[in-house]
Amino acid sequence: MNGDRGPGQPWHLPPPPRREPPPLLYRDPRGRPVTPAPAPRVIQRPAPPPAPRPSAPRPPTPRPRATRQPASRRRRSWPRQLLALALLVGLFGTASLVGAAAWLDTALQRTAAFSDYADRPTPGLGTTWLLVGSDSRADLTVQEQQDLSTGGNIGDGRTDTVLLVHLPSPGSESPATVVSLPRDSYVTIPGYGKDKINAAYPLGGAPLLTRTVEQATGLRLDHYLEIGFGGFAALVDALGGVTLCPDEPIDDPLAGLNLPAGCQNLTGATALGYVRSRATPRADLDRMAHQRLFLSALLARIADPVVWLNPLRWYTAPHAAARAVTIDDSSGVIDLAALGWALRGTTTTLTVPIGEFVWTDVGDAVVWNHAEAAQLFDALRRDTPPTPSTDN
Repeated sequence: MNGDRGPGQPWHLPPPPRREPPPLLYRDPRGRPVTPAPAPRVIQRPAPPPAPRPSAPRPPTPRPRATRQPASRRRRSWPRQLLALALLVGLFGTASLVGAAAWLDTALQRTAAFSDYADRPTPGLGTTWLLVGSDSRADLTVQEQQDLSTGGNIGDGRTDTVLLVHLPSPGSESPATVVSLPRDSYVTIPGYGKDKINAAYPLGGAPLLTRTVEQATGLRLDHYLEIGFGGFAALVDALGGVTLCPDEPIDDPLAGLNLPAGCQNLTGATALGYVRSRATPRADLDRMAHQRLFLSALLARIADPVVWLNPLRWYTAPHAAARAVTIDDSSGVIDLAALGWALRGTTTTLTVPIGEFVWTDVGDAVVWNHAEAAQLFDALRRDTPPTPSTDN
């Protein structure tokens, strides 16, 4: 093979054949050969994909600028807002008044004022109330008696104020009529003989008083209302007072009254002195006129919607009325509201015609002019306008 080289070429020996290294032999502690364990198999798992890079925060989207309403549109929206507010207040106030009226109807003091006796008068036209004011001080504390100038005598519950109030039937041209029955009226009290009309209540309570009035007048009574000294003053104060316009000043230390002439708002204590005072030229006649005027003004104020616009009265007035007023067991708040509403309009006020003042076994008494009184009560029964007397 060396003979194949050409002339002038160097002589080269062929490279030796490449030999693989002999396998490594492992021997155990005794020198015996051991086959090496195969190399562990490495499993390569694919690398997880790279996490996405956080994107840059987006710039905030600018809010569109609110367009300001023109002034004319804003002015037009105010009436709507006021109307909505008025409706809300109205609904709340109505609900409150209805709730107060419902509570008062259950809280009012009631009494069985009428009794079924054989010769009771037949019903007439319209509606007739008997309103009485008691002189009892039983529900007054000593301090209240001093504040109201009622005196220390607790009273026997005599009815110093006795009024007939006739409300005309719907469609009648007759006005509401308030008639004073003098407390010293000399009448027959069933079962007791002749006595002053204010003695009937302490003798037999409301049933005997209503029967006495029905027998003396020939009118059938439909409703009964009674009010006492303390409750009267508290009710007037709860209503915010009552406005009256006396023509002449009244100065009566016994009644705690020093009242100037002219229109003014009377508080509870002043109002009580006004309806009790006899320190005037005509004494009892003036007092009865004052009682009629004030009672009409009081009931009209109770029924006046303007009074109830003050939310404070939604609580105080019903609670004062519940303490002050006692009605017959067939009457309710609706009847009281109808009474007050009727007295807000034109009202005729008068005293039962008086015949003479006499001395009797029960002291000074008033005797009615029975002929003129019968004409008056007959007009009320037939729902016709009565003729006012001269003491108005």
